[in-house]
Amino acid sequence: MTTKPLTQYSLLDPAVQADPFEFYTKLQQECPVYRMPETGMFVVTRFEDLAHVLRTPEDFSNDLSSQSGLQGEGAALYQDILREKGWAHVQTLQRTDPPVHTRYRKLLNKVFTGKRMKALAPSIDNRCHNLIDDFIDRGRCEFVNEFALAFPGSIIAEQIGLDPAELHRFKRWADAMLAPATRILTPDALRAAAEIEVEAQHYLAEVFAQRRASPREDIISGLVHAHAEGEPPLSDHELQNLMHQLITGGYETTTSALAHGMWLIIRYPEQAEKVRQDPSLLNNFVEESLRFESPVQGLARQTTRDVTLAGTTIPKGSMVLVRYGAANRDAAKFANPEDFDVTREKAVTHMAFGMGVHSCVGALLARQELRSAYRALLTRMSDITFEVPLPTPATEPSLFFIPIKEMHIKFRKVGH
Repeated sequence: MTTKPLTQYSLLDPAVQADPFEFYTKLQQECPVYRMPETGMFVVTRFEDLAHVLRTPEDFSNDLSSQSGLQGEGAALYQDILREKGWAHVQTLQRTDPPVHTRYRKLLNKVFTGKRMKALAPSIDNRCHNLIDDFIDRGRCEFVNEFALAFPGSIIAEQIGLDPAELHRFKRWADAMLAPATRILTPDALRAAAEIEVEAQHYLAEVFAQRRASPREDIISGLVHAHAEGEPPLSDHELQNLMHQLITGGYETTTSALAHGMWLIIRYPEQAEKVRQDPSLLNNFVEESLRFESPVQGLARQTTRDVTLAGTTIPKGSMVLVRYGAANRDAAKFANPEDFDVTREKAVTHMAFGMGVHSCVGALLARQELRSAYRALLTRMSDITFEVPLPTPATEPSLFFIPIKEMHIKFRKVGH
């Protein structure tokens, strides 16, 4: 354990963001509810405390409409551009609390069903193998762009009617939508991101109209036509915000999970070999990789009143960062949390998809994508190593995610 004081760490430091686990352990031991001096936000790190926050939305609200987040006054500039040229953000699903949230969640649960995910599984498997086909004979690839990004991106792009050849367009939209929540932007960068989101919004508005007239067997058709008896369908404004959440929540997170999963395969080849030898461990490999790396390191809540948590009083109206990555390495919850173990019992009890009413609505889809990916990768590739060492830090700066930009790997094609 390091002897560095807490004051020498910062969650805004790219080096800490890339490898926050030492900081998390110190926080859990010394200050489980920590006020960030740079922002005034409160950071919650213990599993038990996160569970309390996530299960009491009446005290820790998901409606952050009064907050400007990382962008300060720039947040209003961003929304003004959306309002003038497209659709400003409105509070739906993950940005609401019960009972409003309940309506959206019920509608989304009708779309993200086990039956629909099972029906998508063959297509997901095929997409996965087609991508691997493109590089398997080379014995090397740049894994992030050639697979981790292309795989979930192409699946979501297909669901919104984009041709696979337009994946670069989808990535541009997703990156712009994510940018204001992940790092502090200049006014020019904010304007550029807002203009790109407006472009995506107008494309989606046309897709909504098309799916209303001619539904398909896809997620966006399900959303357009989802409504409870006696209630109107979702408006274009609501649909825009839901798609913003689904694109940002289902793209970057799965890309990051896959990239970090490959990093785990390279770091722990003996664990990967266990899965090859015993395919029944595949599901546990998925869950343990999510616990160990947590592609979403944390999200935000806002207190609705003065709240005391772990002996610390958090004033009303404060931003609270629930750090899933910390909870998933909490020694009070997981034995030997710093060990990556594909045979770990109850690995599935992790918080990578959140907890409570706001648990990730796309978890079924994400798990299907991860199972398909790791099954194919571990079956078709072995002796996987880095062709080019990862840089230090290995990830791009982000307060909430741990995105790896590039990962050059080499491998042996199984059977050759």
